[in-house]
Amino acid sequence: MLVLKIDSRRLTDEAALHDVMQETFSLPTTYGRNWDALADSLTHLDAAAKSPVTVVLNYADAFARQRPALWQQLQDVVAFANWRRAEKNQPPVICLAYHRL
Repeated sequence: MLVLKIDSRRLTDEAALHDVMQETFSLPTTYGRNWDALADSLTHLDAAAKSPVTVVLNYADAFARQRPALWQQLQDVVAFANWRRAEKNQPPVICLAYHRL
């Protein structure tokens, strides 16, 4: 299983989040840098990874407090990518791991 770590202190706004996602997942330069494009990219991660990807989100507590809407949107996109796969009887492709106090 592939484990990727993200320092959520870098996720200062939506544009920065998409920069980090593009870098972390090696998304192409044609990546649309929006929530729909991220959901599409995450849904098909297994084409490159061949197994589920675990994303460890460091400093999640501060991120969730400082950017609650962005935090919720990120969780929703990850859940939606996995839901799409479940609808096709496919296993989840991404796990989000974090610690909050």
